[in-house]
Amino acid sequence: MGVLLRRVLDGHERVAEWSADDEASIEEARQLLRQELDAGYIAVPGDGNEPLTELPVDAEAVILTMPMGGG
Repeated sequence: MGVLLRRVLDGHERVAEWSADDEASIEEARQLLRQELDAGYIAVPGDGNEPLTELPVDAEAVILTMPMGGG
């Protein structure tokens, strides 16, 4: 079971869940991920920091976060 999480000020907000053997849940999570990416979020695997553009079906978690400024 995988989970798509949005980082918020007080932790994480669950956006979607999917199961590798449930194509409908995978497709829903893919669509929600695309919507969040289009809205400006960056997605990273829960156990890494490389940006994602597609849902890794085998991931335990994908975290959505807004880009951070710096300089």
